[in-house]
Amino acid sequence: MYLVTVLGNLFIILAVSSDSHLHTPMYFFLSNLSLVDICFTSTTVPKMLVNIQTQSKAITYEGCITQMYFFILFAVLDNFILTVMAYDRFVAICHPLHYMVTMNPRLCGLLVLVSWIMSVLNSLLESLMVLQLSFCSDLEIPHFFCEINQMVQLACSDTFLNNIIMYFTAGMLVGGPLAGILYSYSKIISSIHGIPSAQGKYKAFSTCASHLSVVSLFYGTLLGVYLSSTASRSSHSSTTASVMYTVVTPMLNPFIYSLRNKDIKRALERFIGR
Repeated sequence: MYLVTVLGNLFIILAVSSDSHLHTPMYFFLSNLSLVDICFTSTTVPKMLVNIQTQSKAITYEGCITQMYFFILFAVLDNFILTVMAYDRFVAICHPLHYMVTMNPRLCGLLVLVSWIMSVLNSLLESLMVLQLSFCSDLEIPHFFCEINQMVQLACSDTFLNNIIMYFTAGMLVGGPLAGILYSYSKIISSIHGIPSAQGKYKAFSTCASHLSVVSLFYGTLLGVYLSSTASRSSHSSTTASVMYTVVTPMLNPFIYSLRNKDIKRALERFIGR
């Protein structure tokens, strides 16, 4: 699954970069999403594979903090890129005549840059807050990676400030973008309803179908993990469900975008043929 994830997303990046027809805002954001997905799944799966192979589940304190930092960074960045892609689709369908002017290369680059900066700063803040906590010498994390929520719960010192920051940033950096995506799609659906022909409606909706599928898969599994873990407190069910958004979702993204997209298919055929 890890190899399929890396190769699938890598093919998307290579197809977009090698085909001049795909040098558009939509595919620029898609290639960034593929890059983030490779990095996101690479923060947890290689270590998990080593643990399975060596039958050793040990990780150093430094390694744990490092894994947690990059996991938070790419999880939040994935969230931002999906939001930027929703905005791109909103402009394309609701304001088609202004699309090329609005979504110019400068704005596209700026949106991705701001997403990176905010993700890095948030990850740095949360990691530094965990560094302030004290832990027992023999610590067992009931997860397959160093997940921040589990780390904070296992701390021996006061975690009140950590919990405040953790839930505040989750509300701002996950809830905010999700609200933006929902708002964009409410406007998109309203615009599609206003299109007179059935063919026009289908064409407009088909440009959003892949992104909507990925958003539903990502947020559905992510929210499902944290809501179910809060309700049941079962570490095993939470760990199993976490595999969905850390491994399965990044693996399915290339298939969702390539199977429904003729431009990506043609670009991949030309790239492989070359």
